[in-house]
Amino acid sequence: MDLAILDLKRQKGRFLGTVLGVGLLFAIILTMNGIYRGIIFEGTSLLTYTNPDLWVVERNRGGPINEQSILPEFFHYSVAAVPGVVQASPFIVYAVERMLGGQSRRFTIIGYDVFGGLGGPKEIIAGRPIQKAHYEMVAHEKLGVKPGDRVSLGLHTYTVVGLTREAVSPDGEALVYLSLPDAQEALFQRDNEEVRNQRQRSLRSLAAAGFSPSSAEKFLPLLNPSTHQINAVLVKLEPGAAPDQVARRIRDWLFFSVYTTKEEVELTLKGRLSQMTRQLLLFRSLLLLVAVVIVSLVIYTFTLEKIRSIAIMKLIGAPNHLIVRLVMEQSLLLTVLSYGVGWVIVHNTHHLWPKLVLLEPVDDLIVFAVALLGGMFASLLGLWRALRTEPAQALGGH
Repeated sequence: MDLAILDLKRQKGRFLGTVLGVGLLFAIILTMNGIYRGIIFEGTSLLTYTNPDLWVVERNRGGPINEQSILPEFFHYSVAAVPGVVQASPFIVYAVERMLGGQSRRFTIIGYDVFGGLGGPKEIIAGRPIQKAHYEMVAHEKLGVKPGDRVSLGLHTYTVVGLTREAVSPDGEALVYLSLPDAQEALFQRDNEEVRNQRQRSLRSLAAAGFSPSSAEKFLPLLNPSTHQINAVLVKLEPGAAPDQVARRIRDWLFFSVYTTKEEVELTLKGRLSQMTRQLLLFRSLLLLVAVVIVSLVIYTFTLEKIRSIAIMKLIGAPNHLIVRLVMEQSLLLTVLSYGVGWVIVHNTHHLWPKLVLLEPVDDLIVFAVALLGGMFASLLGLWRALRTEPAQALGGH
């Protein structure tokens, strides 16, 4: 290694510049790996965090995360009556965009039964859980609120009583937990002007159908859309109950689609996240290939530039193993230092990205191994050329 370092000192500036440039390329590759992992983690975190034994959704639909699903709220009582089910809880989830602190913020609302139901926050890092049926919320810390803050949603103002940090929405946005009635009201309630307009349209429709004004007023409530809708029923099974058997009963008796959490995750990966993850996987593979090619070309070029020096070494009787050691050590040094620069940059800046960059050790090792193999291959090509060098070239021969 001393011989390799002494040789590199003669062209220190160029070597360090090469290490920095290739290191930045490695930093981009490692960052892309982290973005890829982060998208998968965020896209499925709500499913794995909620993690009921079964998800009951609208028939022939993929579920509340991968695909819109609408169920009448009262059906969770029917699900609870199925043999093998110990608890069935209504669940609603939808994304909204509201003004918070003078800025437009996008987040996802979760509505659940706050009095012992499934689907709520499992760990509160500040404050307390929701304890009232109305006008309290628990928010993810990414939303930038704190316990005691008041947030307007629709026609009402809600008090932040607690903060959580585990799960986020499939798009990486903050979660806001509300009681089920509050979440339904925030989703379905229209402003007063729209209510008045809809009322007038309904009265005109009833009058055109031959109803008297008094009859129209009587039947008007029947035309209003129901707000008692949910997206899924979360099911907890009795100990020892077989999920596939319970799911079959729910499908056959109640005509719903039923999935385990693992199946919901697979549906999301193959559906909502499929195009994005495939594109990122292709892009990071191309980046890794480009990095290997660049490292290989740099190492091979470094070796070719030493042909005259190698000829001098052979002229004075240096053994081949000394030349091999020189080339291989320089190749190893360039690869390791470049990768090290990229690794240090990424692991000290990944938290600055707006999206989650989830760094996995196995991805780091794969990138390093592929880069090292590419460098070793280039070294072998360079050695093949170097060992064929004639000593006469040291004297200007060809």
